[in-house]
Amino acid sequence: MGRLFGTDGIRGIANVDLTPELVFKVGRAAAHVLGGNDGRFVIGRDTRVSGEMLEAALVSAICSTGGHVLRAGVVPTPAVAYLGRTHEAVAVAISASHNPVADNGIKFFASDGFKLPDAVEDAIEAAMDRDDLRRAIGPDVGRAEDLTDAVESYVDFVAGLATVAPAGLRVVVDCAHGAACPVALPLWQRLGATIIPINDAPDGLRINVRCGSTHPDVVRKAVLDHGADVGFAHDGDADRVIAVDETGRLVDGDGILGLCAAHLAGRGGLNGAVVVATVMSNLGLEVALARSGIRLERTRVGDRYVLERMRELGASLGGEQSGHVVFLDHATTGDGLATAVQVVNVMMETGKRLSELAAPIERYPQVLKNVRVTSREAVGSNAAVQAAVGEAERRLGSRGRVLVRPSGTEPLVRVMVEAEDAGEAELLADHLVDVIGRAIGAPVS
Repeated sequence: MGRLFGTDGIRGIANVDLTPELVFKVGRAAAHVLGGNDGRFVIGRDTRVSGEMLEAALVSAICSTGGHVLRAGVVPTPAVAYLGRTHEAVAVAISASHNPVADNGIKFFASDGFKLPDAVEDAIEAAMDRDDLRRAIGPDVGRAEDLTDAVESYVDFVAGLATVAPAGLRVVVDCAHGAACPVALPLWQRLGATIIPINDAPDGLRINVRCGSTHPDVVRKAVLDHGADVGFAHDGDADRVIAVDETGRLVDGDGILGLCAAHLAGRGGLNGAVVVATVMSNLGLEVALARSGIRLERTRVGDRYVLERMRELGASLGGEQSGHVVFLDHATTGDGLATAVQVVNVMMETGKRLSELAAPIERYPQVLKNVRVTSREAVGSNAAVQAAVGEAERRLGSRGRVLVRPSGTEPLVRVMVEAEDAGEAELLADHLVDVIGRAIGAPVS
């Protein structure tokens, strides 16, 4: 069996891979490693239908060790991390983020709000099969209670990040039928904006289904239909956001990083004149940042690695092209709603439309494709795949980049080709997909 924890916690199909029995074992082990006797845990979840089932298993596990649980209910993953900090508790988010409805996951945050390092996750995994973990008896059994002010507390925090009230600004928000539903409307109303919510029913059967950050054309259409000033599309647990300007142009994580970095640097608020992003970020971001005297530091894919490097460098801004953006002066993890507020801050402080702010971050043609495989780890050792990657890199030289990597959460290999010429990028990506599919591809059912 491979490592249980991936790049973003534990993920799998609920009740198949991620069963209540497994969650119970993980919960008892986590309480032993992280909480000790009478440890405090905050648990929050997104709207997907399996969330209550897995929450019940996790609560039971923690209480069985004598731990105390604060149930936050349906709240964004960054809200869970925030509530863990404010309540000095280990925080656990039950969510599969942007994944399909059938999936779910568990993500742990230490009481300081940061994700657990690999060594601590390994310690939890090692403790799962121990038979000597504490079983509380009688008055020592842990209790669980509802955290009734969870939404209000988080909205207060995010609203406090606004520097200028966006009174009258017309904002479309796609909640993806997920964890943004209970917080987006009160947040933007509190700030004085005119909000146009879409996909805002907290429906766990429709979470991420043809909506949200993975389907940004939905929010794009809504912005144009309503003549809005800006649109924001969240994923299922609202830790990421994709923006849309008033003309309908998408502004992804790279665009958000670029415009926020330039604005912060101009006011002396960008620590070290550096932005941390991943190898997936577009060359156009690197070029735009360089024009403002800002260095782009790249890491492996995964917001946890971005955050680790940010902390090492003392950087204040980092993120991913997918819309995970971390403003480390304010938050300990990617936060889609906080990021949206920061984008609006730049708009309000400069008096510029989002289209003007994002214009300097030009995108080099970038082709992204996924291949479903039998073993995602095999991509690094398969000779045919590595030969094809090497040939593509030689062909592009300094005119582009090739990245072939396994997904951290799904049985997929992700292929990215970036080049000056879009046609060449498409051809090379198609060739790599074909080679990977023949070498290690999963059979079509």
